[in-house]
Amino acid sequence: MTAGLVAVASAAERSVGTGPDDWWTVYPDQHPNTGSEVDHPLWVLEILKDRPLLILDHSTNCKACIDQEDAADAIMEEYGSDIRYENLIVNVGDFRAEGLFDVYDPDGGKQYIPLTIVLTLVEDSDGNVVVGWQSAEDATGVDRLRSLVEDAIELHDENVGGWDA
Repeated sequence: MTAGLVAVASAAERSVGTGPDDWWTVYPDQHPNTGSEVDHPLWVLEILKDRPLLILDHSTNCKACIDQEDAADAIMEEYGSDIRYENLIVNVGDFRAEGLFDVYDPDGGKQYIPLTIVLTLVEDSDGNVVVGWQSAEDATGVDRLRSLVEDAIELHDENVGGWDA
């Protein structure tokens, strides 16, 4: 370490890894492609230059989708100025909504909506700033979503200056 610099521990709740509660930089343990790199869509990378991202990919007529949209709306009331929110509806021709399961399905299996994705910037084991993500199918509830969003904001603020997008 260079003289005068002090390492500061992140206040983020989750660490980077491949476990179910980690921030993932590659496909997680429960995915058939575990350890493989993720091909993040360009539109996601563009948003991450400015702020972390919350994506809800859902329909308008399932109970879990409605519940998760309510949770996301509540989170946006609290953190809307610090995170970007993309509320995407499947099966209406939005290319962004249609391709998300191919990239961010947490287990690479049967696809269930809603799919909630939180993306931020994290430091990998080599000290490089890379995209970190977490995703879940079904409703997560407001508490889990709040925890992820708070982490995402903290990590993005810590790492955006070191990201070579």
